[in-house]
Amino acid sequence: MMIFKINWAPNEVFLNLGPLTIYWYSVMFIIAFSLGYYIVQKIYVNDSKPIELVEPLFIYVVFGTLLGARLGEVFFYNWEYFQNNLIEILLPIKKDIDSSMLFGIIDGYKFVGYRGLASHGAAVGIITAMFIYKYKFKYDSVLWIFDRIAIPIAIGGMFVRIGNFFNSEIVGNYTNSNFGVVFQNNGEIFPRHPAQLYEAFGYLLLFILLWNIYWKTDLKKHKGFIFGLFLTCLFSIRILVENVKESQGGDLENTLGLLSTGQWLSIPFVIIGIGLMLYSKKKYA
Repeated sequence: MMIFKINWAPNEVFLNLGPLTIYWYSVMFIIAFSLGYYIVQKIYVNDSKPIELVEPLFIYVVFGTLLGARLGEVFFYNWEYFQNNLIEILLPIKKDIDSSMLFGIIDGYKFVGYRGLASHGAAVGIITAMFIYKYKFKYDSVLWIFDRIAIPIAIGGMFVRIGNFFNSEIVGNYTNSNFGVVFQNNGEIFPRHPAQLYEAFGYLLLFILLWNIYWKTDLKKHKGFIFGLFLTCLFSIRILVENVKESQGGDLENTLGLLSTGQWLSIPFVIIGIGLMLYSKKKYA
């Protein structure tokens, strides 16, 4: 049996343009959104929907994702820090006394991109944005929209977790063996589970599943089924991977115990997903 240990010490910076630094994490988000835009265009053409509806949909998803994910990180995981650094909640900066921004005009901060983002907050943000989008553009069913955007979101989640891997964040527990990844940028010498890659692989498989269901079955006509399956599978993957992931803290974990904050937050989404699939099966039986 072969055992692999990887020493991981990547340069987190993709491109440095003087006062502006572009990180790999940001690049992964750009890839995720760009690929998502292409996939939704393809789906809208197949469903004979006006292609001009894709651009506003994309804008709503982007803002819903970033705002929801950021607020999720703030209130679910890290309020203790952000309550004393309110300016960092919505701006992609971080306090650093040795840094400056905008050619020295702003001292004491550095540009870091949006690195603290929570997937559960992103889910809430996207769902909220889609309800607004539905009423704004007069769709018959918000479930129809959810079924379509679930497909690109699954593959987008994969790229976000790869971005986390470049940042050496959301790491797994120590493996206590010669298998795993040594996150040397964190000053470590022992291998951990690459929890980010476990999740990324799970989301890739989920994307393949949803993609084939949409293109090769009639289940796409059952409003709510694809989205329900998406919620059930995605957050089940999250619950499973949390078992080998280092604790990220949060009030739910500290207060309720037993499970991690990520697991507690995932359970309602799994329940909603199962409910949507049962609803769809009953309605379109």
